[in-house]
Amino acid sequence: MSTLNGAKCKLCRREGMKLMLKGERCYLDKCAIETRNYAPGQHGANARRKKMVGGSYSEQMREKQKIKRIYGMRETQFRNFFVKATQMKGVTGEVFLQLLERRLDNIVYRMGFAPSRVTARQLVRHGHFSVNGKKVDVPSYQVNVGDSVSVCEKSKKVEIVQSALKSARRGTMPDWLNVDKVNLTGSIVSLPLRDQISTPVNEQLVVELYSK
Repeated sequence: MSTLNGAKCKLCRREGMKLMLKGERCYLDKCAIETRNYAPGQHGANARRKKMVGGSYSEQMREKQKIKRIYGMRETQFRNFFVKATQMKGVTGEVFLQLLERRLDNIVYRMGFAPSRVTARQLVRHGHFSVNGKKVDVPSYQVNVGDSVSVCEKSKKVEIVQSALKSARRGTMPDWLNVDKVNLTGSIVSLPLRDQISTPVNEQLVVELYSK
């Protein structure tokens, strides 16, 4: 089970950037990064963030933690995704991100059916979504090109889903996705290219870390 326990805002403050873990709150002035943009802890406000040397072990570890937290994954599952990426054709880092982006919980979030990946994961677990007409309650389920992801008929009026669809803060829909907001369904048009993945990470640092 992949969950993020504890105060999510502290995770954003630790990474020094918005990880978009709390949906709508992340866009408000009361977001922790807006009000307390320093590391959590007793000495966080007075301590300067350490400037890490490019490609250093500490920088690689920091980047790995950031990506894990963005996608809400445990270490074992995260590493398994990386191992799978190394066994596939293509640039390992890009393939790795494609696998993470193709997770059902991420697809639900990207399509605008949930305000955050955390909420998307809960909605998937509770059986609110189907893939190709079959209900799927596994957040890590890999959605393939051409697959249809839909909100189940009985879940179309769920307040969280409706609220997420009405939010104008999410920006434009990724080019590699197609969404019908009227019928609450969508599909993957193609695998996302690296420049189509908006997640602000440096996946090459993870490749370097796991390749040691």
